[in-house]
Amino acid sequence: MARVIYDHVSKRFGDVLAVNDVSLDIPDKEFLVLVGPSGCGKTTALRLLAGLEEITSGTIKIGDRVVNDIAPKDRDIAMVFQSYALYPHMSVYDNMAFGLKLRKTPKVEIDRRVKEAGDILGIEKLLDRKPRQLSGGQRQRVALGRAIVREPQVFLMDEPLSNLDAKLRVQTRAEISKLHQRLQATFIYVTHDQTEAMTMGTRIAVMKDGVLQQTDTPFNLYKHPDNLFVAGFIGSPAMNTFDVTPMGTAEEMSLEGPGFKVKVPPAKAEALVPFLGKPLVFGIRPEDIHDRNFAPPGITAAYVTAQVDVTELMGSEVYLHLLTDDQPCIARVDPRTSACMGGTVDIAFNMDNVHFFDKVTEKAIR
Repeated sequence: MARVIYDHVSKRFGDVLAVNDVSLDIPDKEFLVLVGPSGCGKTTALRLLAGLEEITSGTIKIGDRVVNDIAPKDRDIAMVFQSYALYPHMSVYDNMAFGLKLRKTPKVEIDRRVKEAGDILGIEKLLDRKPRQLSGGQRQRVALGRAIVREPQVFLMDEPLSNLDAKLRVQTRAEISKLHQRLQATFIYVTHDQTEAMTMGTRIAVMKDGVLQQTDTPFNLYKHPDNLFVAGFIGSPAMNTFDVTPMGTAEEMSLEGPGFKVKVPPAKAEALVPFLGKPLVFGIRPEDIHDRNFAPPGITAAYVTAQVDVTELMGSEVYLHLLTDDQPCIARVDPRTSACMGGTVDIAFNMDNVHFFDKVTEKAIR
Protein backbone atom coordinates (compact mmCIF):
# COMPACT_ATOMS: atom_id res chain seq x y z
CA MET A 1 0.00 0.00 0.00
CA ALA A 2 1.11 3.60 -0.34
CA ARG A 3 1.14 7.15 0.89
CA VAL A 4 -0.37 9.74 -1.47
CA ILE A 5 0.87 13.35 -1.67
CA TYR A 6 -0.70 16.28 -3.51
CA ASP A 7 1.93 19.02 -3.66
CA HIS A 8 0.47 22.40 -4.71
CA VAL A 9 -1.71 20.76 -7.36
CA SER A 10 -3.86 22.92 -9.66
CA LYS A 11 -6.09 22.10 -12.60
CA ARG A 12 -7.43 24.68 -15.02
CA PHE A 13 -10.13 24.15 -17.65
CA GLY A 14 -9.82 27.24 -19.83
CA ASP A 15 -10.63 30.18 -17.56
CA VAL A 16 -11.97 27.96 -14.78
CA LEU A 17 -9.62 26.98 -11.96
CA ALA A 18 -11.23 23.69 -10.90
CA VAL A 19 -8.51 22.72 -8.38
CA ASN A 20 -6.61 25.59 -6.81
CA ASP A 21 -3.20 24.91 -5.20
CA VAL A 22 -4.26 21.83 -3.23
CA SER A 23 -1.69 20.26 -0.89
CA LEU A 24 -2.61 17.03 0.90
CA ASP A 25 -0.59 14.33 2.64
CA ILE A 26 -2.54 11.07 2.85
CA PRO A 27 -0.71 8.45 4.94
CA ASP A 28 -0.64 4.77 4.05
CA LYS A 29 -3.83 2.87 5.09
CA GLU A 30 -5.85 6.05 5.72
CA PHE A 31 -9.47 6.47 4.69
CA LEU A 32 -9.61 10.06 3.45
CA VAL A 33 -12.90 11.55 2.30
CA LEU A 34 -13.00 14.50 -0.10
CA VAL A 35 -16.26 16.31 0.52
CA GLY A 36 -17.92 19.47 -0.70
CA PRO A 37 -20.83 20.79 -2.78
CA SER A 38 -21.21 20.09 -6.49
CA GLY A 39 -18.55 21.84 -8.53
CA CYS A 40 -16.08 22.22 -5.67
CA GLY A 41 -13.30 20.25 -7.44
CA LYS A 42 -13.34 17.04 -5.40
CA THR A 43 -13.94 14.68 -8.34
CA THR A 44 -11.39 16.55 -10.46
CA ALA A 45 -8.83 16.12 -7.66
CA LEU A 46 -9.53 12.36 -7.68
CA ARG A 47 -9.30 12.15 -11.48
CA LEU A 48 -5.93 13.94 -11.38
CA LEU A 49 -4.66 11.23 -9.04
CA ALA A 50 -6.08 8.51 -11.29
CA GLY A 51 -4.47 10.06 -14.36
CA LEU A 52 -7.80 10.70 -16.07
CA GLU A 53 -7.05 14.44 -16.16
CA GLU A 54 -3.74 16.16 -16.80
CA ILE A 55 -2.29 18.29 -14.00
CA THR A 56 -1.85 21.99 -14.84
CA SER A 57 0.73 22.58 -12.10
CA GLY A 58 2.13 20.82 -9.03
CA THR A 59 2.98 17.17 -8.45
CA ILE A 60 1.22 14.04 -7.21
CA LYS A 61 3.12 11.16 -5.63
CA ILE A 62 1.95 7.60 -4.97
CA GLY A 63 4.46 6.00 -2.66
CA ASP A 64 7.87 7.23 -3.75
CA ARG A 65 6.88 7.88 -7.39
CA VAL A 66 5.83 11.15 -8.97
CA VAL A 67 2.98 10.01 -11.21
CA ASN A 68 2.31 13.19 -13.23
CA ASP A 69 3.53 11.60 -16.47
CA ILE A 70 2.66 7.96 -15.72
CA ALA A 71 -0.24 6.37 -17.62
CA PRO A 72 -3.35 5.54 -15.54
CA LYS A 73 -2.87 1.77 -16.03
CA ASP A 74 0.63 1.97 -14.56
CA ARG A 75 -0.26 3.97 -11.42
CA ASP A 76 -1.32 0.87 -9.45
CA ILE A 77 -4.68 2.30 -8.44
CA ALA A 78 -8.23 0.98 -8.74
CA MET A 79 -11.26 3.23 -9.16
CA VAL A 80 -14.94 2.68 -8.36
CA PHE A 81 -17.24 5.07 -10.21
CA GLN A 82 -20.71 6.42 -9.52
CA SER A 83 -22.07 4.24 -12.32
CA TYR A 84 -21.39 0.52 -11.93
CA ALA A 85 -20.00 0.27 -15.50
CA LEU A 86 -20.42 -3.51 -15.64
CA TYR A 87 -20.33 -5.44 -18.91
CA PRO A 88 -23.95 -6.66 -19.31
CA HIS A 89 -23.05 -9.73 -21.41
CA MET A 90 -20.46 -11.01 -18.90
CA SER A 91 -21.04 -12.92 -15.68
CA VAL A 92 -20.09 -11.43 -12.33
CA TYR A 93 -16.99 -13.63 -12.35
CA ASP A 94 -15.91 -12.41 -15.79
CA ASN A 95 -16.61 -8.77 -14.93
CA MET A 96 -14.33 -9.04 -11.91
CA ALA A 97 -11.68 -11.02 -13.78
CA PHE A 98 -11.63 -8.91 -16.96
CA GLY A 99 -8.91 -6.48 -15.91
CA LEU A 100 -6.68 -9.30 -14.69
CA LYS A 101 -7.09 -11.16 -18.00
CA LEU A 102 -5.97 -8.06 -19.90
CA ARG A 103 -2.86 -8.02 -17.73
CA LYS A 104 -2.28 -11.68 -18.59
CA THR A 105 -2.49 -12.75 -14.95
CA PRO A 106 -2.31 -16.57 -14.61
CA LYS A 107 -5.73 -18.27 -14.50
CA VAL A 108 -5.08 -19.85 -11.11
CA GLU A 109 -4.25 -16.44 -9.62
CA ILE A 110 -7.34 -14.88 -11.24
CA ASP A 111 -9.55 -17.60 -9.78
CA ARG A 112 -8.03 -17.11 -6.32
CA ARG A 113 -8.47 -13.34 -6.34
CA VAL A 114 -12.03 -13.36 -7.70
CA LYS A 115 -13.26 -15.98 -5.23
CA GLU A 116 -11.51 -14.24 -2.34
CA ALA A 117 -13.09 -10.89 -3.30
CA GLY A 118 -16.47 -12.59 -3.67
CA ASP A 119 -16.12 -14.01 -0.17
CA ILE A 120 -15.11 -10.62 1.28
CA LEU A 121 -18.12 -8.91 -0.30
CA GLY A 122 -20.65 -11.69 0.29
CA ILE A 123 -21.31 -12.28 -3.41
CA GLU A 124 -19.61 -15.67 -3.75
CA LYS A 125 -22.96 -17.25 -4.74
CA LEU A 126 -23.58 -14.66 -7.47
CA LEU A 127 -20.46 -15.22 -9.57
CA ASP A 128 -22.37 -17.02 -12.36
CA ARG A 129 -25.10 -14.38 -12.70
CA LYS A 130 -25.31 -11.55 -15.22
CA PRO A 131 -25.58 -7.92 -14.01
CA ARG A 132 -29.26 -7.69 -15.04
CA GLN A 133 -30.03 -10.43 -12.48
CA LEU A 134 -28.59 -8.36 -9.61
CA SER A 135 -29.99 -5.65 -7.38
CA GLY A 136 -28.38 -2.20 -7.25
CA GLY A 137 -26.51 -3.04 -4.05
CA GLN A 138 -25.21 -6.30 -5.52
CA ARG A 139 -24.02 -4.51 -8.66
CA GLN A 140 -22.15 -2.00 -6.53
CA ARG A 141 -20.45 -4.87 -4.70
CA VAL A 142 -19.37 -6.34 -8.04
CA ALA A 143 -17.87 -2.96 -8.96
CA LEU A 144 -16.03 -2.97 -5.62
CA GLY A 145 -14.90 -6.56 -6.24
CA ARG A 146 -13.47 -5.60 -9.60
CA ALA A 147 -11.33 -3.03 -7.79
CA ILE A 148 -10.32 -5.41 -4.98
CA VAL A 149 -9.00 -8.13 -7.32
CA ARG A 150 -6.49 -5.64 -8.72
CA GLU A 151 -4.82 -5.54 -5.28
CA PRO A 152 -3.84 -1.90 -5.92
CA GLN A 153 -1.81 0.46 -3.76
CA VAL A 154 -4.71 2.94 -3.58
CA PHE A 155 -8.49 2.61 -3.90
CA LEU A 156 -10.30 5.60 -5.41
CA MET A 157 -14.08 5.89 -5.02
CA ASP A 158 -16.15 8.56 -6.75
CA GLU A 159 -19.60 8.80 -5.11
CA PRO A 160 -20.14 5.02 -5.33
CA LEU A 161 -23.33 5.02 -3.25
CA SER A 162 -25.30 7.77 -4.96
CA ASN A 163 -27.35 5.34 -7.09
CA LEU A 164 -28.56 3.35 -4.06
CA ASP A 165 -31.70 3.95 -2.01
CA ALA A 166 -31.38 5.40 1.50
CA LYS A 167 -31.48 2.09 3.43
CA LEU A 168 -29.06 0.33 1.09
CA ARG A 169 -26.75 3.35 1.18
CA VAL A 170 -26.43 3.05 4.96
CA GLN A 171 -25.77 -0.70 4.71
CA THR A 172 -23.18 -0.37 1.95
CA ARG A 173 -21.51 2.51 3.78
CA ALA A 174 -20.86 0.20 6.73
CA GLU A 175 -19.62 -2.54 4.38
CA ILE A 176 -17.07 -0.21 2.77
CA SER A 177 -15.80 0.85 6.20
CA LYS A 178 -15.37 -2.82 7.18
CA LEU A 179 -13.70 -3.48 3.83
CA HIS A 180 -11.15 -0.75 4.57
CA GLN A 181 -10.38 -2.30 7.96
CA ARG A 182 -9.99 -5.74 6.42
CA LEU A 183 -7.82 -4.74 3.47
CA GLN A 184 -5.70 -2.21 5.40
CA ALA A 185 -5.38 -0.19 2.20
CA THR A 186 -5.33 3.51 1.38
CA PHE A 187 -8.85 4.68 0.44
CA ILE A 188 -9.69 8.06 -1.08
CA TYR A 189 -13.43 8.57 -1.28
CA VAL A 190 -15.34 11.43 -2.92
CA THR A 191 -18.85 12.42 -1.83
CA HIS A 192 -21.10 15.45 -1.50
CA ASP A 193 -22.89 13.76 1.43
CA GLN A 194 -21.40 15.01 4.70
CA THR A 195 -23.07 12.15 6.61
CA GLU A 196 -21.05 9.65 4.54
CA ALA A 197 -17.93 11.69 5.19
CA MET A 198 -18.49 11.85 8.95
CA THR A 199 -19.27 8.15 9.36
CA MET A 200 -16.60 6.68 7.06
CA GLY A 201 -13.50 8.85 7.01
CA THR A 202 -10.54 8.70 9.37
CA ARG A 203 -9.94 12.23 8.04
CA ILE A 204 -12.05 14.55 5.93
CA ALA A 205 -10.87 17.18 3.45
CA VAL A 206 -13.51 19.86 2.84
CA MET A 207 -13.37 21.69 -0.49
CA LYS A 208 -15.10 24.77 -1.89
CA ASP A 209 -14.55 26.40 -5.28
CA GLY A 210 -11.44 24.30 -5.89
CA VAL A 211 -9.82 25.39 -2.63
CA LEU A 212 -9.10 23.06 0.29
CA GLN A 213 -10.86 24.61 3.30
CA GLN A 214 -9.86 22.29 6.15
CA THR A 215 -8.53 18.75 6.64
CA ASP A 216 -9.04 17.06 9.98
CA THR A 217 -10.74 14.20 11.81
CA PRO A 218 -14.55 14.15 11.73
CA PHE A 219 -14.67 15.10 15.43
CA ASN A 220 -12.37 18.11 15.05
CA LEU A 221 -14.16 19.34 11.93
CA TYR A 222 -17.44 19.24 13.81
CA LYS A 223 -16.19 20.76 17.05
CA HIS A 224 -13.57 23.17 15.71
CA PRO A 225 -14.42 24.35 12.17
CA ASP A 226 -11.85 26.75 10.73
CA ASN A 227 -14.35 28.93 8.92
CA LEU A 228 -18.02 29.64 8.37
CA PHE A 229 -18.29 27.39 5.30
CA VAL A 230 -16.98 24.29 7.10
CA ALA A 231 -19.19 25.06 10.11
CA GLY A 232 -22.28 25.18 7.92
CA PHE A 233 -21.41 22.25 5.68
CA ILE A 234 -20.50 19.71 8.38
CA GLY A 235 -23.44 18.73 10.56
CA SER A 236 -27.10 17.95 9.87
CA PRO A 237 -29.17 20.03 10.36
CA ALA A 238 -26.62 22.75 9.67
CA MET A 239 -25.25 25.10 12.30
CA ASN A 240 -27.47 28.11 13.05
CA THR A 241 -25.80 31.46 12.45
CA PHE A 242 -26.81 34.94 13.59
CA ASP A 243 -25.36 38.38 12.89
CA VAL A 244 -24.60 39.80 16.34
CA THR A 245 -22.65 42.59 18.00
CA PRO A 246 -20.69 41.98 21.22
CA MET A 247 -21.22 44.78 23.75
CA GLY A 248 -19.86 45.59 27.21
CA THR A 249 -16.48 44.57 28.61
CA ALA A 250 -14.39 41.41 28.91
CA GLU A 251 -15.87 40.86 32.38
CA GLU A 252 -19.48 41.65 31.45
CA MET A 253 -20.07 40.95 27.78
CA SER A 254 -23.32 40.32 25.94
CA LEU A 255 -24.33 39.59 22.37
CA GLU A 256 -27.03 41.69 20.76
CA GLY A 257 -28.70 39.69 18.01
CA PRO A 258 -32.00 39.50 16.11
CA GLY A 259 -34.63 39.45 18.85
CA PHE A 260 -32.31 38.44 21.68
CA LYS A 261 -29.57 39.62 24.01
CA VAL A 262 -27.49 36.91 25.69
CA LYS A 263 -24.57 36.98 28.09
CA VAL A 264 -21.20 35.62 26.95
CA PRO A 265 -19.39 33.27 29.38
CA PRO A 266 -16.00 34.65 30.56
CA ALA A 267 -14.20 31.71 28.90
CA LYS A 268 -15.57 32.80 25.51
CA ALA A 269 -15.48 36.56 26.07
CA GLU A 270 -11.71 37.02 26.02
CA ALA A 271 -11.40 36.18 22.31
CA LEU A 272 -14.18 38.66 21.47
CA VAL A 273 -12.64 41.73 23.14
CA PRO A 274 -11.10 43.00 19.83
CA PHE A 275 -14.60 42.78 18.27
CA LEU A 276 -16.51 44.83 20.86
CA GLY A 277 -19.01 47.03 19.09
CA LYS A 278 -18.30 45.36 15.73
CA PRO A 279 -20.53 42.91 13.84
CA LEU A 280 -19.57 39.24 13.86
CA VAL A 281 -21.27 35.89 13.23
CA PHE A 282 -22.53 33.83 16.17
CA GLY A 283 -22.96 30.09 15.49
CA ILE A 284 -24.74 27.45 17.53
CA ARG A 285 -25.65 23.90 16.51
CA PRO A 286 -29.28 22.69 16.73
CA GLU A 287 -28.45 20.19 19.49
CA ASP A 288 -27.18 23.05 21.66
CA ILE A 289 -30.57 24.79 21.60
CA HIS A 290 -32.90 23.24 24.20
CA ASP A 291 -36.46 23.65 25.37
CA ARG A 292 -35.91 25.56 28.61
CA ASN A 293 -38.00 23.03 30.55
CA PHE A 294 -35.74 20.15 29.48
CA ALA A 295 -32.32 21.81 29.31
CA PRO A 296 -29.61 19.46 30.61
CA PRO A 297 -28.09 20.36 33.99
CA GLY A 298 -24.62 21.87 34.21
CA ILE A 299 -24.67 23.95 31.02
CA THR A 300 -24.13 27.69 30.83
CA ALA A 301 -27.58 28.62 29.57
CA ALA A 302 -28.80 31.84 27.97
CA TYR A 303 -32.56 32.08 27.63
CA VAL A 304 -34.42 33.37 24.57
CA THR A 305 -38.09 33.43 23.59
CA ALA A 306 -38.75 32.31 20.02
CA GLN A 307 -41.76 31.78 17.79
CA VAL A 308 -42.41 28.21 16.64
CA ASP A 309 -42.76 28.08 12.85
CA VAL A 310 -42.76 24.29 12.24
CA THR A 311 -42.35 21.18 14.41
CA GLU A 312 -40.95 17.86 13.15
CA LEU A 313 -41.22 14.78 15.35
CA MET A 314 -38.22 12.51 14.68
CA GLY A 315 -39.03 9.92 17.36
CA SER A 316 -36.20 10.35 19.84
CA GLU A 317 -36.17 14.14 19.35
CA VAL A 318 -38.15 17.00 17.89
CA TYR A 319 -36.86 19.53 15.38
CA LEU A 320 -38.25 22.97 16.10
CA HIS A 321 -38.05 25.49 13.26
CA LEU A 322 -37.96 28.77 15.16
CA LEU A 323 -38.01 32.48 14.43
CA THR A 324 -36.27 35.09 16.55
CA ASP A 325 -37.33 38.46 15.17
CA ASP A 326 -37.87 36.77 11.75
CA GLN A 327 -34.40 35.15 11.86
CA PRO A 328 -34.88 31.39 11.30
CA CYS A 329 -33.06 28.73 13.29
CA ILE A 330 -33.49 25.03 14.10
CA ALA A 331 -33.41 23.38 17.52
CA ARG A 332 -33.17 19.65 18.29
CA VAL A 333 -35.09 19.32 21.54
CA ASP A 334 -36.40 16.72 23.94
CA PRO A 335 -39.50 14.94 22.53
CA ARG A 336 -41.41 15.86 25.70
CA THR A 337 -41.52 19.49 24.59
CA SER A 338 -44.94 21.13 24.55
CA ALA A 339 -43.95 23.57 21.79
CA CYS A 340 -46.53 23.74 19.03
CA MET A 341 -46.76 25.40 15.65
CA GLY A 342 -47.74 29.05 15.81
CA GLY A 343 -46.95 29.39 19.51
CA THR A 344 -43.88 30.57 21.38
CA VAL A 345 -41.28 28.64 23.35
CA ASP A 346 -38.59 29.57 25.83
CA ILE A 347 -35.33 28.09 24.60
CA ALA A 348 -31.91 27.76 26.23
CA PHE A 349 -28.71 28.35 24.25
CA ASN A 350 -25.84 26.22 25.57
CA MET A 351 -23.23 28.97 25.57
CA ASP A 352 -20.43 26.49 26.37
CA ASN A 353 -20.52 25.15 22.79
CA VAL A 354 -21.03 28.29 20.70
CA HIS A 355 -18.84 29.44 17.81
CA PHE A 356 -17.83 32.88 16.54
CA PHE A 357 -16.66 33.95 13.09
CA ASP A 358 -15.20 37.14 11.67
CA LYS A 359 -17.91 38.65 9.48
CA VAL A 360 -15.41 39.86 6.86
CA THR A 361 -12.96 36.94 6.55
CA GLU A 362 -15.44 34.28 7.78
CA LYS A 363 -12.60 32.69 9.76
CA ALA A 364 -13.26 31.19 13.17
CA ILE A 365 -12.48 33.33 16.20
CA ARG A 366 -10.78 31.09 18.72
